[in-house]
Parts: sequence; structure tokens; C-alpha cells
Amino acid sequence: MRRLLSIALAAGLAASGTSAAQSWNMATPYPDATFHTQNVRDFVADIEDATDGALSVTVHSAGSLIRHPQIKRGVRTGQVQMGEVFISLLGSEDPVYAVDSIPFLATSYEDAERLWEASREPIESRLEADGLMLLYAVPWPAQGLYTSREVDSVEDLEGLRFRAYNAATSRLAELTGMEATQVEVPEIPQAFSTGIVEAMITSPTTGVNSKAWDFVDRFYDIQAWLPKNMVIVNREAFESLGEAEQAAVLEAAAAAEERGWRMSREEAEAQKAALAENGMEVVTPSDTLREQLAEIGRTMTEEWLEDTGADGEAIIEAYRAD
Repeated sequence: MRRLLSIALAAGLAASGTSAAQSWNMATPYPDATFHTQNVRDFVADIEDATDGALSVTVHSAGSLIRHPQIKRGVRTGQVQMGEVFISLLGSEDPVYAVDSIPFLATSYEDAERLWEASREPIESRLEADGLMLLYAVPWPAQGLYTSREVDSVEDLEGLRFRAYNAATSRLAELTGMEATQVEVPEIPQAFSTGIVEAMITSPTTGVNSKAWDFVDRFYDIQAWLPKNMVIVNREAFESLGEAEQAAVLEAAAAAEERGWRMSREEAEAQKAALAENGMEVVTPSDTLREQLAEIGRTMTEEWLEDTGADGEAIIEAYRAD
């Protein structure tokens, strides 16, 4: 993975050598138990340690300050200086953001890292146009299917009320005959308990954190995709920092990206084991289901390429060339 510090300094982002002490706010959408939030808190601690308190950051987790869909806007407008966003949630404003949520395009950590290298610069350029800077990104473990219904083929999914969280999952629901409803992570237990949804595709991490065994009894390990969260900063706020503080933020971001990918890898199997320990059946999908979902993935890749044109073709070409 690229080291953000050397790139940013080469681009001339450093400002003055000194600045007054600053207090920032950071909005994150996930609970404190989530490894992404734990990584964010380590990131913030690294900044505060490196700056000897010249830059302090208050983390507002679980959407407590700004709801997830508004976090990017909140950072852009200066409501908060930093924020964490599920990247493909932004796919409705630009489909390039949805590349890591195309089903069955990248289904391993190695593939996900290559796809990130191929798509990082296009994503950075779009953020820059909005006055934002990318600091780092970290994947979730591969997504699996949660439901109480026995699913041996795509036909078995038809009619299920399905939790969607971005354009890609909504389209997947459409292609499989499920009925999609937008539900954010903190709302998952209530959505299931009230019957708003009865199936979801998400990571083992989110399944454990939301105690999925309270409302479903099967986890199909379909290894669908490895979507990422990204941490962004308001460029004007960043440039208001002194040179030493800028360097501290970028160094902490590079460390957070490396640490976060490691944390994600380490917890993928552990969280699937936790699902089983709490009474859920962890199911290897049938060959029929795998093949049918892979075909849907190919369809969605082609649709994404139609939406993104030359930009998308360049990303996929770079990804497949490695």
C-alpha cells in the first residue's frame, strides 16, 4: 500500500511550520465495538501523541453526531473536520465509488488490495473536487448472507425483505427477486425485530456486533465482496495545520491503513467462529448458488462499466493487469 505521507508532501501540502492548538471533531457511523471504530480511535491517539496535544480530535461514533449518509457532506461543509464513510454509499453521486461493492469482482484480501490500488487515484480525484482529502481506507471482511430461510439457489431468495445499504446492494436485491429497504448498521436489530427486513448481506463483524443470532439462524459464507470504509478530512482544515501537525496526520493515516487491513484479516475467521458459537449455522453455499451469484456479479460488473465509461474501464484494466 502506498504511504500517504510521502505522496502528500511531494504534492506540496505542507503549510507553515507552526500553528495554534486546534480541536477537531470526527464523525463515524459505527459502534465502538466495531474494529473500524477501534482503528479510528488508535488513529486519533497517534495524532494526539505525535502532536503533543497541539491537535486533539473528538470521535463521535455510531452516527451520534451525524448520520452516515450525511457524513461526507458534513466534512465538506466544515461541520466536522474528519469523517469515516462506507465508500460505496457514495455510489449514487458517482458510480466509481461503488467499485469495491461489485459482487464477486474481488473476493479475497489480495484481490481487494489490488482493486484498491487500481481505484484509489480516481477516488482521490473525486474527493479533491469536493474540497476533501482521502486519508486511508480499510476493508470489511468478505460479505456473507444472513437469513433464516434455507437458500440453495437464487430462486430461494425471491420475495425476501432485504436490508440494502447502497445502490449496489439494492441492485443485487432486484436481480435476485428480493425486496430492498435501506437500513443503517445501528438500526439492524430493530429492522429485523419489526419485520422490516428478514435477510441481509454484510460482514461477519457486523453480524456479531448486531447479535444476528437473535433474529436469524444461518450465515451463508458466499464471500461476495470486501467493501471498504474511508477516512476523509476537509482540505481547508488540513491546510490550516502547521507542517508538523500535517505530517503527524498523514503518518497516523498510513499506520491506520496498514493496521486496519491487518485487523480485518485477523477478525474475519474469528467473527465467523463467534457466529457459530452463538448458535448460528455457518453454511458453505451450494455450487448452484455460487454459480448463479457469480453470473449476477458479471452482470453488475458490465452495468458498472456502462455507468463509468472510460474511468471504469481503466480501473478494471489496471486491476486485472496485476
